[in-house]
Amino acid sequence: MIIKKINMDIQTIVLLILIGIGAGILGGLVGVGGGIIIVPSLIYFLGFTQINAQGTSLGILLLPVGILGVLQFYKQGHINMPAVWIISIGFFFGSYFGSKIALTLPQETVKKIFATLLILIAIKMFFLDKKKAGEDSKTQTGTTTILTRDKDA
Repeated sequence: MIIKKINMDIQTIVLLILIGIGAGILGGLVGVGGGIIIVPSLIYFLGFTQINAQGTSLGILLLPVGILGVLQFYKQGHINMPAVWIISIGFFFGSYFGSKIALTLPQETVKKIFATLLILIAIKMFFLDKKKAGEDSKTQTGTTTILTRDKDA
């Protein structure tokens, strides 16, 4: 098993931190983050495949309670560990601020924010996501190098 080197520029690191902060704020505010914010952000902003985004999200959010799921994704090379750590830092601080905001708002307002977020994401997924010509579901697109394992080595 050979682990390929990952290259991250400062722009990628900043994006990862912002994704973590955004997910953390929404996690603290309305109790969502991983599947709603992190996975789509990794796909649309950094070009992760769906499976790599899911694995990386699991690495961030499910340790230690989801360790068995994380291990399965890790064994298959679908977790970007540098992204896990960087987003986790942003999520850690973002969740503090999101929870502070949520605790000052009426419950009905938080409920409406959550519902609106779910509707907007569903609309985007149903109507605005178009598969790019020649895009293969197992091929990584974008400029970010992804940490993977070469199972043949």
